[in-house]
Amino acid sequence: MTPRAFSVEVVEKLQNAGFEAFWAGGCVRDQILGIEPQDYDVATNATPDQIRTTFGKNRTLAIGAAFGVITVLGPKSAGQVEVATFRKDGGYSDGRRPDSVEFTDAKEDALRRDFTINGMFFDPTTGNLIDYVNGKEDLGKRLIRAIGTPEDRIQEDKLRMLRAVRFAATYDFAIEPETMHAIQGAATELTVVSGERIGTEMRRMLSHPNRATAVSLLQETRLIEKIIPNAAALFPNQATWDELLSQLRRLVGDFESALAVLMEPIFTDSTFNSVSNGWKLSNHEIKTVRWIHQNWKKLANADQHPWSVIQPLLIQSQALPALALATCQTETTGIGIQFCRERLAWEPEKLNPLPLLDGGALIKLGIPPGPKFSLILSDVRSAQLDGEISTTEQAMKRAQQSVG
Repeated sequence: MTPRAFSVEVVEKLQNAGFEAFWAGGCVRDQILGIEPQDYDVATNATPDQIRTTFGKNRTLAIGAAFGVITVLGPKSAGQVEVATFRKDGGYSDGRRPDSVEFTDAKEDALRRDFTINGMFFDPTTGNLIDYVNGKEDLGKRLIRAIGTPEDRIQEDKLRMLRAVRFAATYDFAIEPETMHAIQGAATELTVVSGERIGTEMRRMLSHPNRATAVSLLQETRLIEKIIPNAAALFPNQATWDELLSQLRRLVGDFESALAVLMEPIFTDSTFNSVSNGWKLSNHEIKTVRWIHQNWKKLANADQHPWSVIQPLLIQSQALPALALATCQTETTGIGIQFCRERLAWEPEKLNPLPLLDGGALIKLGIPPGPKFSLILSDVRSAQLDGEISTTEQAMKRAQQSVG
């Protein structure tokens, strides 16, 4: 069973039990846009207890029950569907979650959502669209518009400012003027949002091909100054800013390479530490971005270095994102980058041949482990890679000469 088929089954089962039930939010938006939804959410007038009774406690999780959300578990191939009771939210004292919820009807539920394009319902059993917020009209106009008063929606959850940017960039929409004005006015309040939530939104934006549009909108909304320290240095003049955006457009890479491109003009240990701490980056992400920063120029000029310098870099997992950054720096691919890509196409045994000597061989030669041990092995390995030696005998002779 596919996720789509399972979500239809969930709707049908609720309706057969006497409740209203519709697809809600992003899956409705994406279906109208002709995009296959990644997941399906269902909204209903059934209470959490009634939802669990309908599907059985063994097939449901009540983790979000306090907010009217029950997770219904499907077959392994279908995943799971979040089923939420129509609700009206109380105040948002923490700027994230409602202090209280009141179960209500579909219209009230639509009016408490963030943007009109996310506020529609769809009945997959009849094909009817239920649209209390003119979301379909705004999809046609290619607009991101807050539902109701923009300032109110932002005060409820400050992360909505970043979400507006992400949706606008992802779908190549404009942010409606009143919504844009409200975001600009509240941009300084983004600091109350947790680093994990900011990091999640930034990963989505920078991983998307429209990342340059997202970064441009972050600057226009003034949010960039709250998520990147010293961000003003990214756009000291229009030409510098335009070039950075051009690099992001040319980039063919993942989140880490995109972040490395964005950070490169202002990269310092303290600035990157602030970003990595603020976005709660993983150790892998931190290591990768630092490695890219330290080595991309060497790879870009690989033809000017001995193979023994470049080969240890190319066999690292970070080599490809580093080359992605190097490639987007100019509109033409340099000789060094081409050199690296040709070498990466080699068979693994050729790209990274087995060393001619190891520590055990040095000990057999009577060379005791010590400070010189790794230096000797490194010297022999470099000579091997650079073609100065090619046999074990030559390697042993080289090692003995290194000892003196």
